Parts: sequence; C-alpha cells; structure tokens
Amino acid sequence: MAKYLLLKHYRGAPAPANDVPMEQWTPEEISAHVQYMRDFAARLEGTGEFVDNQALAPEGMFVRYDGEGRPPATDGPFVETKDLIAGWMVIDVDSYERAIELAGELSAAPGAGGKPIHEWLELRPFLGEACTITE
Repeated sequence: MAKYLLLKHYRGAPAPANDVPMEQWTPEEISAHVQYMRDFAARLEGTGEFVDNQALAPEGMFVRYDGEGRPPATDGPFVETKDLIAGWMVIDVDSYERAIELAGELSAAPGAGGKPIHEWLELRPFLGEACTITE
C-alpha cells in the first residue's frame, strides 16, 4: 500500500471542462457536489483505501520566515487567484494505477447543471512511499 495526496484546486489551470464558477452554482448543485465527494470517501472507507480528507476555507494568507523576528504575512490566497487549493484527500492504495483511477473518479464530481466538472486534481505520493510512474 502507498499513500497519495489528492489536491483539489479551485479554478486551477487548465480550467475544468465545465468551468462555471462555484459561486454561480445553485445550492442544490453545491449539495450534489459535496454529496458526491462524501459518497466517494465512504466507498473508499469500505475498501480500506480512505485515510482522511478536508475542505479548506478560501480565506488564508502566505507566511514566510524573514530572519528578523516576526514572520511577514500577506493577504491571500484569494478566490480570484488562478490556483486556490480547495481541499485534499489522502488515499492508501495498492498501486499508482489505482491512485490515478480514483483521482479520475473524483474529478467527475458534478458541478453546474449536474454535469461532471472534469477538474484537474493534483496527485502526489507521500515522500518515501513506493511509487512507480511509467508515463
């Protein structure tokens, strides 16, 4: 088994095929999207492949050490930015191919009009985990 992080980006580049901004979705469309992800996680809990997940608030800031005391912090990230991380899921699967398969399924979460949003998900193995990328 190897652990992978699936990073869910909000309006990342390249844009999803169904690129209707989430703030324009109806409450029912948002509920359907969230329920899809809950059902997906529940199914992976049943197979033992689910580790954890969390949605992230759009508010935040960037912080870095400046070597002079209090770290400087900037406003942001902002919803208008090109690449805002909206949430993450950790999976523990038998193969890299299975991780790709599950990322593809999660990418098909419904959006506006109930159509799959085909969003890009970042798939990253945990450091030190065995992973063979053949492409």
